[in-house]
Amino acid sequence: MQAVVDLARRVAPTSATVLLLGETGTGKDLLARAIHYESPRRNARYVKVDCAGLPETLLESELFGHEKDAFTDAGARKVGRFELAHGGTIFLDEVAELGLGVQAKLLRVLQERAFERVGGTETVQVDVRIIAATNHNLEEALKKNLLREDLYFRLNVVPIRLPALRERRKDIPHLARRFVEQFAERHGKAAEGLTDEALELLMRYPWPGNVRELEHAIERAVLVADEPLLRPEHFTLDFVAAAATAPEDTLMTLEALEREYIRRVLWRVRGHKGRAANILGINRKTLLEKRKRYGLA
Repeated sequence: MQAVVDLARRVAPTSATVLLLGETGTGKDLLARAIHYESPRRNARYVKVDCAGLPETLLESELFGHEKDAFTDAGARKVGRFELAHGGTIFLDEVAELGLGVQAKLLRVLQERAFERVGGTETVQVDVRIIAATNHNLEEALKKNLLREDLYFRLNVVPIRLPALRERRKDIPHLARRFVEQFAERHGKAAEGLTDEALELLMRYPWPGNVRELEHAIERAVLVADEPLLRPEHFTLDFVAAAATAPEDTLMTLEALEREYIRRVLWRVRGHKGRAANILGINRKTLLEKRKRYGLA
């Protein structure tokens, strides 16, 4: 991540197009905002466009605007996101979701910083920095003719890949403590940190949703906890579901899964050994042996 931050700092003062690559939840929007606010454009607008969240029929109008009567219900001229971002930065999130028609118009903006509104003939000139992001394999998109090659090369001026959280586990304690402070202040809660056991739990989890999933997990824990330190029982991480979808290099061992499940069952029954043994389908003696082996209270 230090290499990522260093590259972002070097490119921020320029107007170069940046392409952010990485899985969902790795913080691409956060990094794009940081690049904008470290640039000479910081006092102008930062405009985010979720290319995957807008219907293709509306994308062209959202990006480039439209003239009055350009189509049904177009009762007035609309200024698009590129015009709104004039002098600033536009962040095109999930840019690989754009259709080929919109890609052609985006290519012209990258080349000439010019376009026409939908239904119009007037050429609009804009001074805007473009930061794009995707969680797709763009080489595969090129092979499948889902992405224009010329657009790819125009976007790929300064590629920055954000590593998944499982690739930078040493960041987890720092991020977790920062989120605890942030959400405790926001919600007026007493949480101040995490127990060693809770931190160990976070370090073992594969985090398929990356930093965003960690952020949401911490917020939920802060909301349910009524004590200064978050404990494992304050988290609702589904280790079994995560293991089913996690990359091979982050899969948990069967022993680790068993330990986590026994811990959760004991918490649910408030430490009652007989009830826990019945739920687990083992006898009380076996449960006591497993508790001792796994260091469970």
